[in-house]
This record gives sequence, structure tokens and C-alpha cells, in this order.
Amino acid sequence: MSISAKRAKEIVDALRRGTVPRSSLDAFCVGLERFEAAVDADLDAVASGRGVFKAVRGDYGCGKTFFTRWLADRARKRGFVTSEVQISETETPLHKLETVYRRLMERLATAATPDGALRGIVDGWFHVLEEDALAEGLAPDDTSALVARTTALLEQRLADVTNHAPLFAAALRGYRQASLGDDRATADGLLAWAAGQPHVAANVKKQAGIKGDLDHFGALGFLQGVLTMLRDAGHGGLLVVLDEVETIQRVRSDARDKSLNALRQLIDEVEGGRFPGLFLLITGTPAFFDGPQGVRRLEPLAQRLHVDFQTDARFDNPRAVQLRLPPFDLERLCNVGVRIRDVFQSVSDSPQRVAAACDDAYVRLLAEAVAGRLGGKVGIAPRIFLKKLVGDVLDRVDQFPDFDPRRDFALTVSETEMTPVERQASGAAGVDDVDLDL
Repeated sequence: MSISAKRAKEIVDALRRGTVPRSSLDAFCVGLERFEAAVDADLDAVASGRGVFKAVRGDYGCGKTFFTRWLADRARKRGFVTSEVQISETETPLHKLETVYRRLMERLATAATPDGALRGIVDGWFHVLEEDALAEGLAPDDTSALVARTTALLEQRLADVTNHAPLFAAALRGYRQASLGDDRATADGLLAWAAGQPHVAANVKKQAGIKGDLDHFGALGFLQGVLTMLRDAGHGGLLVVLDEVETIQRVRSDARDKSLNALRQLIDEVEGGRFPGLFLLITGTPAFFDGPQGVRRLEPLAQRLHVDFQTDARFDNPRAVQLRLPPFDLERLCNVGVRIRDVFQSVSDSPQRVAAACDDAYVRLLAEAVAGRLGGKVGIAPRIFLKKLVGDVLDRVDQFPDFDPRRDFALTVSETEMTPVERQASGAAGVDDVDLDL
């Protein structure tokens, strides 16, 4: 796959920091080819006006975050808007859908805007309404008539949503009027309120005839409004990723039960057709889907998510509601490393030296060494391996003509550079060595 120098640098920079890049993941994607046809079919279905729900399961190191960002990148290339929300006990509890909605809106991304795309989406929608009004024969210089007709179109296209969340349309109407009047403070406040932000000044809300803050039930109505805007503005749909849903297993039992029920409600609403144009994806560990403190705790949810996985993962159905990611093995780790080296070469000052000093054999040698330092557990090695490959080997080969990684680089993996999960997984010899957060 050929990518631009800008994209290649973004990939290399992210891996140097030990994080997953947000775009162009096809450049070093290994092992996800079997899912391509199924997820493309799902994206097509969403673009045609359906709602789709999927769950992705995998242990730490299987690449859940990589999979979701690979899918998000694929969706944005098709004109989708995407948002990735990390579920957490304190900041984004799943049972508080108003908080989930707020985080979702904060992280909206398009192909042109990698983060914070809400304002551009809303302004783009108003532009579409204006174009539709002009297509009806209005004179471009008749500002008052254009504003009136655009407002009427706004009300018309949000009519269904207004039945469930009338304040969403009111906030957008107020935002537009404030923008036309160059009242930036009011416009910003109303847009923030429509995005679920609390603590918007009362005088700002009063100008749009709204009051209070968004609640659990209103959040679902507001999401309908967002989907309506996206559809009118020509976007393919909205992909929402709820990552690390398994964290609800660690909360109090009452909050856990509320979170499981909220998830069931979301699934039913998506499958029931309330959110046309929404692709909802959740990620979790096998323990979350199969354990007593996870999905199995709520029988209706367990029924909706159940998939009969066979022992041979080769025959997993990629069209099923739940997708199983296989763990990394050494061969797959080496293949990823080779692709990253090739990406690095495309932006290197010394591509020939990089190719010679870090050939396929050395990539395998480094992969084996990193896995060995982690107790032979390849599944937890990808992040550390790629960080070492880029930051400790390829960067030095590129900058120092005399650097020979076989001679001058001694691999070390310290606990400080590992995440808590990596430290626990690499050091646990048995169940008695695993710390449980109870």
C-alpha cells in the first residue's frame, strides 16, 4: 500500500510514542483481511439508512484498539463521521448515557478533521440547508428570505426528533441565529449545550428558550438529531466505538447492573431502527462476555450477544454479532514489524542503510527478543516491540551511519515503560500472581 509522506510520519510518530495511529492503518495491517468483506457490508448497510451493532472480543494484546481504529479509518474514507469513547468508572460510566453522549460529541472526527469536528459538521449542515433553499429559487442576496427558509427546513427535517428531544432543535436554531448575529459567545454556549456539556450559562440558554442540562433519556433523542444532520449533510453515517466496556465489571453491583441494562437498551434501539445511520461497536475481554460479572449477569443481553465460537478460530463467522480477535503470534508480529520498517523507509533520510541494517532477519530477531523478555508471551509484545523497533533501532540507524543494531543495541524492557496490564501479564506465573481490583 502506498501512502503519503505525511501519513507515514504520523504512523511512525505514534508508534515511537507507543500508541496506535489513528489513520492509514492499512499500511501495516496484518491478520484483519478476513474481516474486510463483512465490515464493508456493514458500512454499506449503515450508509443505506440502517443501524448496525457489533461487539469485538479479545484478550489484552489481541489488537482491539487497532481493530477499532482500522475500522474507523476505513469508515472515514467512506465519508463517515467517527467517535471513540473510552468507558471508565469515573469519567465515562456506561450507565450515564448523557456522559457517554458528551464524550462522543467531544471526539467526533471526519477525514478532514481528526478531532473536534462538531462545529464543522453543524455549519456544513446549515450550508446544505441554504443550498437546498437556493435550489427552490430564492435569490442569493435576499438574506431575510434565505434565513427564514433555512430555519423552516431545519424545523422540517428535525420534526421526528423534536417529538423526542424538542430542545435539540431549539439549541441549533439559537446557535444559527447567534452565528448570523456575530454573537460568538452565545453561539459557542448553545453548541456546547447541544453537545451535552453542563454548566452553560443560564442567560445563554435563555436566549434559545431552553433550560437545565441534558439527562439520560434526552441523550438518545439528541443522538437522533445528530444522525439526521449527518444524513442531510451527505455523510455516510456515524461510527461510535465504546472501548474497554469490560471496565464495568469493576464497579459497584448497582452501577454494573445499570450499565449492562444501558447497553441492552442501546442495542435494542439500534436494532429496532431508532438510529438509522449509526454503527455502534463495543470492545471487551472474553471475561466480560462470558464471565459472571459481565454480560451473563443480564440474561437478555447475553442472549443478544451470544455467539457459539468453535475451537478453530479459522471458521469464526465475521458476519456474527460478536467478532473474536485471535492473539498475536510471532509470525504475525514479524510481519507487522517488516511493514513498519518499510513505512519508515519511505520517510527515511537513509532508506538503503535502514534496509540493510534492519533486514527481515533482524526484525525477527528483535521480535523474538522482546517476546522473550516478556516471558514468551507474544500477545503482550506488539506495542513494546513496535516502540523499540521505531524509537530504539530505526531512528538510530537513520541518524547515525556507524550504528549497527546487532552490535550497538542491547535490548532492555523496564517496568516503567510498561503499562500496568503489561507488567501484570508478563510477570504473572499463575492465578495467584494476578492482582484483582475488587
